[in-house]
Amino acid sequence: MTRLHRLLSAGLVVAALTQPAVAQTPNRAELEKAVAARHGVTVKALQDWIALPTIAAERRNVAEGAAYMVRLAQEAGFVNAKVVPTDGLPGVFGTIDVGAPVTMGVYFMYDVKQFDPAEWTSPPLEARIVDRPGEGKAIVGRGSVNQKGPEMAFLAALHALKAAGRRPPVNIVLVAEGEEEIASPNFHQIVQNPEVMAALKRTAGVFIPFNAQDRDGSAGVNLGAKGAVELQLIVGGETSNRYPKSDTHSSSHARIANPAWRLVKALDTLVADDGYTAAVDGWMENVKPLTARQRELVEQLSKRGSEADAKKASGGVGRWLGDDDYRSSIERLISRPTINIQGLVSGYSGPGGKTVLPSRAEAKIDLRLVPDQTRDEVVAKLRAHLAKHGFDDVKVNVSGGYGPNQTDENAPLIRAQKAVLDRWKIPYVINPRLAGSWPGVVFTGPPLGLPAGQIGIGRGGGAHAPDEWFLIESSDPKVAGMKEQTLLYVDLMYELAKQGRR
Repeated sequence: MTRLHRLLSAGLVVAALTQPAVAQTPNRAELEKAVAARHGVTVKALQDWIALPTIAAERRNVAEGAAYMVRLAQEAGFVNAKVVPTDGLPGVFGTIDVGAPVTMGVYFMYDVKQFDPAEWTSPPLEARIVDRPGEGKAIVGRGSVNQKGPEMAFLAALHALKAAGRRPPVNIVLVAEGEEEIASPNFHQIVQNPEVMAALKRTAGVFIPFNAQDRDGSAGVNLGAKGAVELQLIVGGETSNRYPKSDTHSSSHARIANPAWRLVKALDTLVADDGYTAAVDGWMENVKPLTARQRELVEQLSKRGSEADAKKASGGVGRWLGDDDYRSSIERLISRPTINIQGLVSGYSGPGGKTVLPSRAEAKIDLRLVPDQTRDEVVAKLRAHLAKHGFDDVKVNVSGGYGPNQTDENAPLIRAQKAVLDRWKIPYVINPRLAGSWPGVVFTGPPLGLPAGQIGIGRGGGAHAPDEWFLIESSDPKVAGMKEQTLLYVDLMYELAKQGRR
């Protein structure tokens, strides 16, 4: 089949898209009509959700965001959905129990990244629908693709089932958090809640709704993701009496230490002279090498898409680290842990000069981890490294984080995903590990030991950046819009009901 869908004036999803899955999803035409009939309602619901941002870093709309997530879940069929408190921002938990033999776990995040409206061409909370040349109609707004758009598509699948007068073919457990964008410091508390833990133990796996199509229409199946730790390194009057308590005149540097210089010196010890190889003692000792199968998958990934497109999507970079070729850069992306400086903050940065000696310097750091590294291990090694090099005046403030996750490609959740993509005739590659991060380790690690992954089709972009967008109607026959993504989740439920019986 050469087309995923055609756009009809009536707005219906056509047989060219849906024919392959009919055998697994009974009376599917009925569901297609339900999805199409609710499309306008679904888009409006997404726009309304974008208009209420929960921003963990700013503690913005904490209670409101959780309450709204409960409402969305209840309307979709999680009638018992409720807020789960933590030491930080709350989460949400709910179940749909239809007495099915198989249970599906779904992870949501309802928080979004910060934004500066001045950097956007379309107001970040208005969720305007814009034309993207060559792609179709997209919603532009903070959280549209990361992750409210894909999550709304999954909720729309539940609404479509209800509108068609039927129940899901699987039981469903929903867990949602409001702190993913600050590295999920308290999400483990939600999962460790006895009621939540008992429900998750019955699942065949947990997935996060996701956009996973490239411009050429091909999709990706991710078998894991790197872990992430967010922290700050701080030097100043609050960490040692050798620095001033408040900014002072720069002439004082003749007899007073500058915390910015001290921080720069500390940062320089964390990496080798090449500027990227981690130099923290013991940093690589628990890094698990790629298997032969994972290297085979890297080779397949290197033949997907184009290197030029990958560089464009990576901020317009001109060359990779170490002047790597494309394949080597992908292997590095998947297999190497990193120590990254997100930002440096100190002193005066306005127009002209101010001739001050700053009282404080801070580096915002993120660490990306691979199997078999853990959050506690790398934080301990970082602290020990700074102490060994005499930086006792550098404060390490860990604000969140978790380890990497990995899932076997033969797990029922992954088999179901691949089976649906095969029936839709969507070409895909298997990615051994996503370079980005999500807290899937709370599911894949002990005590649950569940499969986990990101599942979906369709497109979007600009996560964490200005003009974030999510494709709702595709003009490209190779790429799915929101209706198609919704139908894929319907098919996934039926396929997992088959694959997950055990």
